[in-house]
Amino acid sequence: MLALARRIAAADRDTRAGGWNRQQFTGVELNGKVLGIVGLGRIGRLVAERARAFGMTLVAYDPLVDPQSAAVRSLQVRLVGLEELLATADCVTCHLPLVAETRALFNYPQFALMKPTAVFVNAARGEMVDEAGLLRALQEGRLAGAALDVRACEPPERDQLAAMEQVILTPHIGAFTLEAQERVVAAVCRDVAAVLSGEPAENHANFARPQRQSD
Repeated sequence: MLALARRIAAADRDTRAGGWNRQQFTGVELNGKVLGIVGLGRIGRLVAERARAFGMTLVAYDPLVDPQSAAVRSLQVRLVGLEELLATADCVTCHLPLVAETRALFNYPQFALMKPTAVFVNAARGEMVDEAGLLRALQEGRLAGAALDVRACEPPERDQLAAMEQVILTPHIGAFTLEAQERVVAAVCRDVAAVLSGEPAENHANFARPQRQSD
């Protein structure tokens, strides 16, 4: 979101090529802008906390979240429908799991609802985005930019998205920091130790909570 707002990637490429085109890379501030968070789970809430520090107004879509919950109130997030979020937000960021209901959730009709000055960020699951629809929306100027850390097919073939200056592409590195990888290893070790001692694991997905079977 920061890189899109300040056009960092494009400015870097131009400067490395010998340019010094300051006016060409005039950006926008996040302060006062509306951030639309699709998926207000653990990661979505962490994004909301950080966005508030930039003075952004927060709206979110998550049909599984209670709008009266203490977490929602503490974050000062307004829960809205998806169409309202898309039409309102200056930046849309998604943090949903990939399930049948979220596959291709973002497609051309959805992108067409967004402001032509808005940007779209996906660091969740690539299959949630119809990339042909996103490309068409960008080509038609229906939104100003996109940043994708995940793709529908990984690694993707070089395509038209890769040739667009207003698109930032990274190779699924959202969780690839030294600190994050250390936390993953530590969590796995804690769960293995818990299971071996007869306690249930804390971190699990898509199956029942692992627990050591009695002899």
